[in-house]
Amino acid sequence: MTAPTQLDTGAGDGGRHQDADETASPRGILHRLGSITALYTVAVFAAEVLFFSLRASDRFLTTNNLILTAQNVAVLTVVACGATFVLITAGVDLSVGSVAILGEVVAAKTIINAGGDGLFDACLGIAAGVAVGWFVGIINGVGVAYLKVPPLIVTLGTMLAGVSAAQIITDGVNVPNRTLGGLGNDRIGGVPYIVLVGLGVVIVTGVLLHFTVFGRHTYAVGSNAEAARRVGINVPGHLVKVYALAGALSGFGGVLSLARFNTTSIGGHQSDPLEAIAASALGGTSVFGGIGTIAGTVVGVWIPGVLRNGIIILGVQPYWQGIIIGLVLVGTVWFDQYRRRAAVGAAGQRPGRKRIAAMRASRLATRRSQSTHPPTTTKQEGEP
Repeated sequence: MTAPTQLDTGAGDGGRHQDADETASPRGILHRLGSITALYTVAVFAAEVLFFSLRASDRFLTTNNLILTAQNVAVLTVVACGATFVLITAGVDLSVGSVAILGEVVAAKTIINAGGDGLFDACLGIAAGVAVGWFVGIINGVGVAYLKVPPLIVTLGTMLAGVSAAQIITDGVNVPNRTLGGLGNDRIGGVPYIVLVGLGVVIVTGVLLHFTVFGRHTYAVGSNAEAARRVGINVPGHLVKVYALAGALSGFGGVLSLARFNTTSIGGHQSDPLEAIAASALGGTSVFGGIGTIAGTVVGVWIPGVLRNGIIILGVQPYWQGIIIGLVLVGTVWFDQYRRRAAVGAAGQRPGRKRIAAMRASRLATRRSQSTHPPTTTKQEGEP
């Protein structure tokens, strides 16, 4: 008897073939696309900083200017972190601006009704602002996940309803309140508290997205919702959680805005949805879902922030900012689409290493079998 031939499929090669095969898989492609887009974003940001540094180094590269820029982008950073989670699930949230407005209005009214001063009143107002954002986020999530209404329509509805609710609560008049002024403008070691709070939100959401089961489920739902469902992920329930998180962060962003300016701004935050989506997309988050990082979103927030600051320093009309950011945004999304099509096409044209190893092993086994058992010829009638 001949011993059975052992097929070397590469399993004992340290998983090399398996890793390479995963690189050719859709998930590996998504990882490569995310890295490429992130590099593109960092290059744009670096070019922007270099330009303003050369043109106005004495006013741009100063500690006070950098701190001022960080203070100005802190609120949008908090809101954009929540929007990043939604975009990764292949959704969209247009209500973040109105939720921020509603959050700051509810926070201001709660503080005033509670007495208007003291740490307890401040904490109560912060909790109320975050809670109302969380509630609106749940409404968005239920509409998207269970009622099967497109995210664009659901969040458009809550966007309109949120602004109207804020106007009803305040009778259309901004509500001044200085209870949270220390959070928005006081400093520790020269750094404003609001900047440290924004940094804390970035760290917490970054850990949540990249190092927890919640984050892995978020990527899975955005990459392929049906596949995520088949492996046991409660896709509708997870979508509700994601939209609730985005709503809570938007409400908290409104609270920070109240702390920064000591008054509500019913007419403000109208551009927050577009700016948050733009920041996430500029930071490498794919509008098609499955790709995105919090670090990239932070860079995406700083790109328009630095641009706005640099334009003011150079004395250029601020209206150019929208044109420049719009062009960069369109270029980023086009770049994302182009890389995605190129990577998927290349992966489809060539087999993975694991498949190549299996084919070679199969051919080797066939040759060994033929050499061990040579073909026999049968005698014809009449032959000796």
